[in-house]
Amino acid sequence: MGLKVHSVLRGWMDFNSTDEKKVEDSLEKTRLALRAAKGYGADAILLVPCRIGGMPMPQAWEFDIEFDPQNGHLKRVAAGDNTKYEAYIKAHDQATDSSRRAVEKLIPLAQELKVVIALENVWNNLWVKPELFANFVGLFKSQWVKAYFDIGNHVKYAPPQVFIRQLGSLIAKIHIKDFQLNPDGHDGKFVHPRDGSVDWPVVRRALSEVGYDGWATIEDGGLSLTEFNHRLELIDAGK
Repeated sequence: MGLKVHSVLRGWMDFNSTDEKKVEDSLEKTRLALRAAKGYGADAILLVPCRIGGMPMPQAWEFDIEFDPQNGHLKRVAAGDNTKYEAYIKAHDQATDSSRRAVEKLIPLAQELKVVIALENVWNNLWVKPELFANFVGLFKSQWVKAYFDIGNHVKYAPPQVFIRQLGSLIAKIHIKDFQLNPDGHDGKFVHPRDGSVDWPVVRRALSEVGYDGWATIEDGGLSLTEFNHRLELIDAGK
């Protein structure tokens, strides 16, 4: 059919598990995804390193993060007293450390296969702000570890153009998706591209500013392919 497979979805892994067998299983699944990507002719895999939850944490609009850029450890996650968020901060730091250890083990294979490990955070309660996510990806200091940036997934945390400008050349791939914030700017729901709160002309300019000229994949359903194509063409034209 002449279709290009440009990336492979590995998805959710358990790199922050305290069970070493689960961590090793996640590593093996990711190695398989890297090899599959090479076989398909893809140049990247999408990888969500892990998730955390089940403890008190700020709402999306409450995050006010300060962190150590040397290791990505959190100093605070919200304004004022952070005592009630201590468990979240501890879990976040542990996830950052364990994810770094795991991904670093995968870099040699990624380099050998010439397949990028593109990290995505998908409402997994990790690296939720632009500076923090960019710092986490940048800590690997490797051309084989970049970000898979989903435009719609980040709307509730910060305008996606802010993420794009912060990530810059760290972006390997992007997903096209939209999210409609509630009237108070809090929470909301996913909607079709161009029906939500994303300022697409601004996002398109931001992508140009950082020199992104890669793939843009619509991650949505419910409209005809003709309509999706039309909307993507408008986005690409900066409209």
